Amino acid sequence: MANKLIVRRSQDRGHADHDWLKTFHTFSFAMYQDPTHEKFGALRVMNEDRVAPKTGFGTHSHREFEIFSYVVSGELEHKDSMGNTEILKRGDVQMTSAGTGISHSEKAHGAAQVHFLQIWALPSTSRLPPTYSTRRFTDAEKTDAFVKVVAPVGAQGVSAEREASGPAPVHSPITLYATLLSPGKTLTQTMNGRKGYVHVIMTGGYEVGPAKGAEVKVDGTALREGDGAYMHVGAGEVLVQNTGDKVAEVLLFDLE
Repeated sequence: MANKLIVRRSQDRGHADHDWLKTFHTFSFAMYQDPTHEKFGALRVMNEDRVAPKTGFGTHSHREFEIFSYVVSGELEHKDSMGNTEILKRGDVQMTSAGTGISHSEKAHGAAQVHFLQIWALPSTSRLPPTYSTRRFTDAEKTDAFVKVVAPVGAQGVSAEREASGPAPVHSPITLYATLLSPGKTLTQTMNGRKGYVHVIMTGGYEVGPAKGAEVKVDGTALREGDGAYMHVGAGEVLVQNTGDKVAEVLLFDLE
């Protein structure tokens, strides 16, 4: 049976321009509420944010979410109530398991805006003790290969250490792969879950039009920057082809 894809076009997502923050919401978030796009599997929030220099999200609290940041460009300054202070750069993936409750702030560090994806997942177990971890991945690792950057706690190759090699540990049935796919290249990824979600990162800018930016085909369906697709996995494999003339940065979620 072939995979079933339901496309989520960039222009159909929630979005806002607050001057200091330019953002797109794949799922319901803040003032954007859409009952048809509340969550998918354990995936609850996926915001693609651009934060202006010397601004950001002040100290605020969370509980009962697995919160991870995928940094695309610029530098993200993270501080939290667990005593963690860190400057995250391109290729870094930072995971906060909020559990019984944490407070944190996230701000643009330095003279450039920071572009990152803020992703929240629903934990498999409630009232976990809060934890923090960081993983670092190079462009070379991700070039024309799917690299596992997030995976469930206890899975093979997943360390609970604050800093380690391999994927960041998440207390949710989510595995996240990332790639930088060159024009003309094709990748195939075997999926273990019944669902998946794919997202093409907006590396070309905040308002990438349909005639600009990278272009890929996922199982034959064309996606541009900012586009995503819900996948009901039937064949067990997903085929991603770069059919454009620019490198495409693609995230692929494997979900139960």
